Amino acid sequence: MGGLREMVAPFVVPGPTGVAIRGSLKGLTGQDERVLRLVGGLLGSLASRDLKARCAAGLDHDSDQWARRKQGLTEDSSSRWAGSITRASHDQWALARRGQLAHIQGLEVGIGMIARRLSLPVGSRGSMGAPGGYRSRQEWFAKSRRMHLLEDRLEREGADREAGRVRVVRGGKKLLRNRHNLQAAQLTETQWRERWEAERWFLQADGESGKACGNETIRVAPDGEVSIRLPAPLAGLANAPHGRYVLACRVGFHHRGEQWADRIAANRAVAYRIHYDVGRGRWYLTASWQIPPVRTVPLEAAWSGGLIGVDTNADHLAAWRLDVHGNPVGEPRRFDYDLSGSAPHRDAQVRHALIRLLHWAQRHGVAIAIEDLDFQAEKTREKHGRRKRFRKLISGMPVSRLRSRLVSMAAELGITVVAVDPAYTSRWGAQHWQQPLTAKTRKTTRHDAAAVAIGRRALGCPVRRRTTPPPQHRSDAVGHRSVQAASGVLGREETRPRIPGPRIRSVGAGYGAKAGDQCAHNRSGHTAEHGFWHQDSLPLSL
Repeated sequence: MGGLREMVAPFVVPGPTGVAIRGSLKGLTGQDERVLRLVGGLLGSLASRDLKARCAAGLDHDSDQWARRKQGLTEDSSSRWAGSITRASHDQWALARRGQLAHIQGLEVGIGMIARRLSLPVGSRGSMGAPGGYRSRQEWFAKSRRMHLLEDRLEREGADREAGRVRVVRGGKKLLRNRHNLQAAQLTETQWRERWEAERWFLQADGESGKACGNETIRVAPDGEVSIRLPAPLAGLANAPHGRYVLACRVGFHHRGEQWADRIAANRAVAYRIHYDVGRGRWYLTASWQIPPVRTVPLEAAWSGGLIGVDTNADHLAAWRLDVHGNPVGEPRRFDYDLSGSAPHRDAQVRHALIRLLHWAQRHGVAIAIEDLDFQAEKTREKHGRRKRFRKLISGMPVSRLRSRLVSMAAELGITVVAVDPAYTSRWGAQHWQQPLTAKTRKTTRHDAAAVAIGRRALGCPVRRRTTPPPQHRSDAVGHRSVQAASGVLGREETRPRIPGPRIRSVGAGYGAKAGDQCAHNRSGHTAEHGFWHQDSLPLSL
């Protein structure tokens, strides 16, 4: 039992704290697009300058520096635009710091894994959950050089973190690298330049409660009219009073439109962002606002009607409904999705699979149990260097996107989501449930059995099945289920240790308390065993 790691208790996942909806700006005139490009380019240059100042300040940044940065930007834009820019720069710096910490932790894990494998003999086999030594002396030498390289990177990143230095690319590092390999990215220089400029534009404004329609900078009226407060250098382009520019089109929100209309009618804060999709050639407006946290029900209340255990895989969700006692009910369900193609296609596939799962749970009025997956430490090349297909498989699983979408979509339908520890669910599910749930008309897969294990763990039941009681003709007429361990026993979900002896587990021959005293045993002809014994030959007449 010493090899099993300590498992985290299941918990109810809290609901989302914010909402974002998007609408298309259709019917823009040439002047509208020109104004949007000019405003986005001007504010984008100010955002780049402010982000540089924020990164230069590092850990010494304080509220006074923040005020001075905002004051410097106000002269070239407005007070509200400056506030949105400085807040966005601070959030970007904080995000880069979190990414830097995650990178340092990944380097430490990689160095530790290489050091462990280097310490093992070449060609030694690994134990369960841990790889063994390297296969050859050449690989051992190459990995020793890589460990020194990772140690240099770790030292450099550690020094940057101590000094508060971060590296941020406005527009994205991936798009920046595409500039040096346009052929592989299937882009021309003009196309790349257009994407690069569009990603670096800044057209977003924070909401303000008490102001008209919840936002003074980018305002959307109840009838869908969009107006923008122009920065000071571009005030001459205004076509409305008070330095505002009104777009010729109207915008509408089909999803959560009623909630958005209620907020702007009450002048509650709504943040807006205008962005341009270069691939589609369309302009979009995204509205977002905060919502009060959804009250989560106690874990015991989520068990009241049973739940649905869900196993996440690379191409489908395997689900099985369980009753309140942890018994599988009905047939397993499979919700497929295809993660090939573009990012919008993959996102649509995930949403389609989730909505089918949620509708099934809503019909039965039960909660959903899902694994709290995180593959950050499992997809490193140091642990699975030769298993490239496995690394690609787990790297392609959208566990973070799927989890966030499931929580937000379940909150809208009033469905509770329970997260469980993913340790050993696939292994124990296949060991204890795959064969018993397989029938002539149903082929139970390993993923279906894992869904049962996940559901039982969420219900507080052990994954291991109860054994069948003895039949009626044996000593116990009803039988007892003695293999079910108490909840406080460590390793209660593991397999029982093998006990030597017959299947009835009686004491084997030669191991009893009176094994040495052969006369104490009730055996016919026992005393004759010590005397001389001779068998007569059979008569020939027979």
